[in-house]
Amino acid sequence: MTESLERSFSKGSYLHDVVDRRADDATDRLLLSDAEIALDGRGLKEAVDKTADALRLYGVRGGDRVVLVNENAAALQVLIFALSRIGAWTVLVNARLTGNEIHKITEHAGARTTLYTTGVSPDAAAHAATAGAVPFDMAPLTGVQIAPLNEAAVAEPLGRDGADQVAALIYTSGTTGQPKGVMLTHDNLLFIAEVSGSIRAIGPEDLAYGVLPTSHVFGLASVFLGTLAHGGHLHTVSRFAPKDAARALAEDGVTIFQGVPAMYAHLLELASKNGAPLPAPKLRYLSAGGAPLDLAIKTRVEAMWKQPLHNGYGLTETAPTVTTTRMEAPAHDETVGPAIPGVEFRIADRDTGLPKQIGEVGEIWIRGPNVMKGYYRDAEQTAQVITSDGWFKSGDLGRTDTAGNLYVVGRLKELIIRSGFNVYPAEVEGVLAEHPDIALSAVVGRTAGDNEEVVAFIQPIAGRVIEKDTLDAHMRANLAPYKCPSHYVFLQSLPATATGKILKAQLKQQADVIDAA
Repeated sequence: MTESLERSFSKGSYLHDVVDRRADDATDRLLLSDAEIALDGRGLKEAVDKTADALRLYGVRGGDRVVLVNENAAALQVLIFALSRIGAWTVLVNARLTGNEIHKITEHAGARTTLYTTGVSPDAAAHAATAGAVPFDMAPLTGVQIAPLNEAAVAEPLGRDGADQVAALIYTSGTTGQPKGVMLTHDNLLFIAEVSGSIRAIGPEDLAYGVLPTSHVFGLASVFLGTLAHGGHLHTVSRFAPKDAARALAEDGVTIFQGVPAMYAHLLELASKNGAPLPAPKLRYLSAGGAPLDLAIKTRVEAMWKQPLHNGYGLTETAPTVTTTRMEAPAHDETVGPAIPGVEFRIADRDTGLPKQIGEVGEIWIRGPNVMKGYYRDAEQTAQVITSDGWFKSGDLGRTDTAGNLYVVGRLKELIIRSGFNVYPAEVEGVLAEHPDIALSAVVGRTAGDNEEVVAFIQPIAGRVIEKDTLDAHMRANLAPYKCPSHYVFLQSLPATATGKILKAQLKQQADVIDAA
């Protein structure tokens, strides 16, 4: 870790310490806003303290897991800080998940209660109504509801300090399709907030357009916490709309924009329809993450705004950032840059763990203050991915160049990244298996421009006919829209080995030649 980082990143700190610092040095300066409210340093601290007191009175304790079913809003950020103040764990859940998906997470987490950002999210409002939630408005914050208290919930012991205390529990479905909770400590998140903000050189003059979901670790650690930790102003937006983003870039003085590649593709499409580049007079830093960045998209964005589109690599388990390109050394190819200060990675031989030579492909291993505490209630899986000397095995394949830049070349896991969101084939296959007319299924991803699509290969039960509309309805009732297949391919039998293992490599080849039209 560099000397500057050692001075600014204090181990053992808590997320709410950011609020206390900003109350002192940004008392009357705007820090957090959305379409309805704007909070300066003093107002943010007052809102956080008031909300924390109300949550305590409701029955939330230190060590409780509290689910936030959300889309972006200033109220969401205040709730995260308030739960930190109490010592509770924030369990971030995208409101676009189905009720079944949210139930699995809530049950696994042993949640004390659930809050919903109903004011900005029709999906959150629908979930809140099902749960029997009631208003939980702490002026000036409105548009939040809270579910009844789970009296059976057991609080976890509080950690010794921010290095040990869990701040956020973020769920991935894992390769088994079952919920897998990534425990990120206060130190994990604050380390990334400090480093990512430093790399972007964020300061009081900056306005960041916060459209990446805070339920995603990129939006949580880098956009939200990284901006406020360095005294910038975060304007948070519930959902991405190209015209709204373009207007903000043109008129509101946005200096920092971070998005997934699909967002940049939509902005380029809008520029093409307009017949002119989108104006962004104050924009000084833009980056992509959450999904592979197509070089053609990068080139076109850089041509439009006459500055680099930065790229990086990370995972939920690494809070998330591992590498990123630098402002002082922008990349001209598909690299995701060198390791961030304080973090190391190696390209490892899968069998021995020994480092590969420069240019050779191997598994990406990561070690540093960003690596998760572990998977909640799953010591076995934690031990499988974190070595005794602290290396996290990513399951991704990469190589390096002589300058230490990382190139991600593939994934050992079958993870599909669709519009920046993780889709695990096992989870989709589990829902397909529940359909009464399906004998076997296999799910793979296919590249579609700057994105990935979900393709389901289905073997119906002999003699059964499956209507696509009926199948679509079944999937959408049980999965978030981004997890639902874009294409269904019906086969009399799925290709398999003599032992019955489905040959997904063959199916992947077939998926890659599907006519997207």
